[in-house]
Amino acid sequence: MKKIINNPENVLEEMLEGMLKANPNTLKRIEGTDVIININSPIKNKVALVSGGGSGHEPAHAGFVGEGMLDGAVCGSVFTSPTPDQVFEAIKAVDSGKGTLLIVKNYTGDVMNFEMAKDLADMEGIEVDYVIVNDDVAVEDSTFTAGRRGIAGTVFVHKIAGAKASKGAELSEVKAVAEKVINNTRSMGMALSPCIVPAVGKPNFILAEDEMEIGIGIHGEPGISREKIKTADEIVKELLDNILKDIDYSNSEVAVMVNGMGSTPLMELYIANNAVYDILENKGIKIYKTFVGEYMTSLEMSGFSITLLKLDDELKELLDYETKAPFFK
Repeated sequence: MKKIINNPENVLEEMLEGMLKANPNTLKRIEGTDVIININSPIKNKVALVSGGGSGHEPAHAGFVGEGMLDGAVCGSVFTSPTPDQVFEAIKAVDSGKGTLLIVKNYTGDVMNFEMAKDLADMEGIEVDYVIVNDDVAVEDSTFTAGRRGIAGTVFVHKIAGAKASKGAELSEVKAVAEKVINNTRSMGMALSPCIVPAVGKPNFILAEDEMEIGIGIHGEPGISREKIKTADEIVKELLDNILKDIDYSNSEVAVMVNGMGSTPLMELYIANNAVYDILENKGIKIYKTFVGEYMTSLEMSGFSITLLKLDDELKELLDYETKAPFFK
């Protein structure tokens, strides 16, 4: 294992402190926890948004804390769901009395622990609701989920629900727009090489030099096929074919996210995006805005995912709404 770390047991602690030192005017940490919150939290008369999950997916989720997006992110150990008490600490820190929405990726541990945190908040009289993101079209059930996984499309939920909350919406309205995003978002990813969880010290799966995995999850979970590597155009077509047969995007405007998994060069992500643009254009699907970069990674795994979000006027306005979250570009 070759990584720039000091001790596998300290990666979360040292990463969080490094992130805080890089963003002293935006982020702060709740003492004694692994919870990162907006430095201005709680924000008076505003619905709060909390998300999170296992670490190793940076910049998700702490990097999306800031004005116009999340109020708090709960950072579990690498690829491990945060505990209910940590989520509860986040809820208490950001809630202003107008309610809190939990944005949860569909992984069994995350769903269970965030629901338990909601129960804890209910007992304290704090109004909490939640949504579950399940944008991955690759598999119906996976190693870690009942139902579809939540992957990079979660970032669009953060962005648009965050904008809605910042504009003064009520909790029910913020939840409704988050569900609209979830219902109109689909993703699929692939990998060329695995990652290594620091505490494990060995790759979490093996691919031959000439192989790729199609439909993989963000923890290296199996996809739908292991194939000989193809050209960028062929890979993009395969991913988009699966996305487009799942939901009808014809005659629609969409937002596109080409998301790197951690060690894919921007050159290759832009090559992939070039193919995404051409395929969608040929199908008459209009691209409103494109995001290319690393949003929901899997440590140093090589590969990428494609996410499409079908837009209407409300979603376009909220997507364009300003955010000061340090890692949403």
